[in-house]
Parts: sequence; C-alpha cells; structure tokens
Amino acid sequence: MARLVVQNASLLDGDTAARRATIVVEGERITAVTAGPIDAHPDDRLIELAGKTIMPGMILGHYHAGYWRTGSTGKPIGFEASPALQAIRAAHNLKTALDCGFTGVISAGTPHGIDPALKVAIAEGTIQGPRMIAGSRDVGSTGFSADLSFPAWWQLGARGGVNTANGADDFRRAVREEIKDGAEIVKLFATGGHATGGTGAIREITDAEFAAAVEVARDRGCKVRAHIASAEATLLAVKLGVHIVDHGDGLNDLCLEKLVESGTFLTPSLLFPKEVMKIMAGQPFAEAMRADWDAMAAILPKANAAGVKLLIGDDYGAFSLTHGRYAEELALYVNEIGIPALDVIRWATKHGAEAMGTEAGVIAPGKLADLVVVDGDPAADITVLQDPAKILAVFKGGDAVKDNLG
Repeated sequence: MARLVVQNASLLDGDTAARRATIVVEGERITAVTAGPIDAHPDDRLIELAGKTIMPGMILGHYHAGYWRTGSTGKPIGFEASPALQAIRAAHNLKTALDCGFTGVISAGTPHGIDPALKVAIAEGTIQGPRMIAGSRDVGSTGFSADLSFPAWWQLGARGGVNTANGADDFRRAVREEIKDGAEIVKLFATGGHATGGTGAIREITDAEFAAAVEVARDRGCKVRAHIASAEATLLAVKLGVHIVDHGDGLNDLCLEKLVESGTFLTPSLLFPKEVMKIMAGQPFAEAMRADWDAMAAILPKANAAGVKLLIGDDYGAFSLTHGRYAEELALYVNEIGIPALDVIRWATKHGAEAMGTEAGVIAPGKLADLVVVDGDPAADITVLQDPAKILAVFKGGDAVKDNLG
C-alpha cells in the first residue's frame, strides 16, 4: 500500500502547542507521528511542508446543509424552493465545508430527508462531502418558533421543515418518523429565543414531551439535540440525556457543573445572532437578543475553563450568514470573547470528533487521517482559517479531497 508521508510539518491540535513532526498515513489511518525523518519507501508520496501547519480536520457541530438565505425569503423553512433544488444546494454547501477544512458536520436539521440522502451519496462517491451525522426536521409542539411561519389558513398538507407534535405519545410518533426517514440525530425545540420567535422563557415542549422524545430516540439508537435558551431547560436536557444543547442562552454556574459532569456538548453559536443584530440594528427582534448574547459572551470563558464540551457551528445559510464563513466563528471566540486559540481549535477538532463518535480530531497513530494543511499558524492568527486560499490541502480518510500542494 502506498503511503502518504508529510514531513517537516508544524503539527497543531487542541491538546499541545505546535511542534515539528513527520506524519505517515497508510490507507485511511495515521500509522506514525515522529519528530524526525523516516525511511522512505519507493512508492511513498512525500510532501515537504517546510514548517506549514497540519491540523486535524475541523468539525461543525451545528450545521444546516439545506439552508440558503433561510429566514430572509418570507417563506417557511422547507418551502423556500423545491426539494430537488434544496438538495442540490445542500450538496454544494457540504463541498464548501470540505474545501474550508471541515471534514465532519453534525446536522442541526434539514427538511425533506435531504441529509440521509446526502450521506448515502457521499458514501457511494456520487458527491464529495465531509463525514456527517444526518439530521431531522425541526420537531416541536404546535406553534413553536419554527412553526410560527405556517399560518393555519394556508392549510398546508406538506410539513416542510417541521414535524409538529402535541403530547408525549405524539412526540414519540414524530421522533420515530424522523428516525424512519434516516435521521441519526433529532432536533427538538425546547424553548424559543436565540434568534427565533419568542424568548427562552417560553417553554415550547412540556417535561413529559421532552422526556418521551429523548427516550424513544435512545431506544432506537438515535441522538437528540435541543434548541434551548434558558437555564431551566438546559438542566432538564442534561438530566434527560440530550447529546447536544444548542445555544444554551441563560447558562449559570449550576448549568456549567451539570454539563461538565454529564459530558453533554454545547454549541453556543454566537456568530448568527451577532449577524442579525448588525443587519437589523434597532429593530425589536434584533435588540431582544442583545442581553442574552452579552451574558453568553461573559460566561463562555468560564464554561471553557470549567471543561464544558464546547463545539463550533452556527446557522450558516440563514439570512446573510452565508455558507463558507465558518471560520469567522472561531475568530469571534478568540478575538472578541477572549478564548485562547488552542482551546477553540480543540472545540473544532477533538470535541467535534467526540460528538460525532469518530476516531478523528487528533493527530496520532491509529486515528483517521482527516487532516488539513494550512499556510499559516492558526494558533497565532486564527483568522488565517477564513481564507480558502490558505487551506492548501484537505485529507479525508487519507484521500486528498483538496490538494493545492503542487
């Protein structure tokens, strides 16, 4: 088997400071990481990085492959375009993520069974894309924030991007439907708030509905993530065994303690509300977000220091936050909120891989060879990751899916 040998690299992950290394890949896995040279084989592909950075492939822990100006069209989620066009757009977005150095995504919801279909297409080689955990439609009670754009007088028969339920048994039905359609992680809306209709103080499902949904998902081997913008709902989600808390506005010290104790993942997703506050400055919808955003920005360094399993990911494709701007979120946490760059890189790599359940996220023997070569040092200047031209190469399972190394 021909090997890939990357030598004289500046190896960077979220666990240690950058160090010079040679990395050997055979098949889809890393077989050696050494400080010095290795004996070359005749059929090796030798890559001399001359000190350029190599890091684990990054992972978006909150990702909507099908979003395309979502929320700005005046149409409900899932009805912005035909399902076929949404699927084509989603395939394009996944390739964009891969080219930007993201070798994994965890869906936060996409309509029409698009995610499961894309996952199959990636596996069979029909399209190129990152590893993915396929998502569901948004599951919530009648009138929840994502359901508000469906006026009753429209009398829509199709569900679009939502699956509404009322009562514990009906939530079991909805979750089972999503799993039947191929979802590997089901998105619940537990509260309003965080750039949606309503506020975090408004509970959008009851305790019994929440518990029933998580229970039936667990019984069928499926994960659950929940849109949450209150401390009360975060604590309930942790107690029930939710895999990912989306946003978590209203965090307090008890939330941090329970998140760490349980190992529950948290995606703060602060870039999108910042974008909304900028483009809709002065409007009530945007101004209502400001206090929650400021509070989360204040507590996030404490959450990071406490050991909360934080993830990267946001509502890319919504309003003007276009796909491809993924690395702006990392820069926000480093340059505006004051999180150390190595820690944020850990969120995007090691934590992301743990959330996906993949043997990636670090560069070590036996791990999957999901790797990114960067012309620059993200630990010194995290903004280098925002320039696609600086992402010189991306390897997914040892295969070069982007290669500008010459």
